[in-house]
Amino acid sequence: MQITDVRVRKVSKEGKMKAVVSITIDNEFVVHDIKVIEGDKGLFIAMPSRKAGDGEYRDIAHPINSDTRDKIQRIILEKYEAVLQTEEEDVQAPEEKTENAAEEQ
Repeated sequence: MQITDVRVRKVSKEGKMKAVVSITIDNEFVVHDIKVIEGDKGLFIAMPSRKAGDGEYRDIAHPINSDTRDKIQRIILEKYEAVLQTEEEDVQAPEEKTENAAEEQ
């Protein structure tokens, strides 16, 4: 199994949920609504779920074993960190342009 695409939609509001992610597996199967959550021990993923009749949340799709879960989580969190880094660079770039323009005058 290869994760061939990861799409991160960052959540702008405050709270523990940091992003919602979609992954594509083997260019053939997509899983939407995987959440990136900030917990007490760091970031982790929560698979898509829905509320059952008893009030409990149950995963709609999930890995069968912990190795696969770890692999998916590692890939998603790497992509999430890359998105954060890109956003940080984009924010710094306009500041640098403004500083450079001021120095040229």
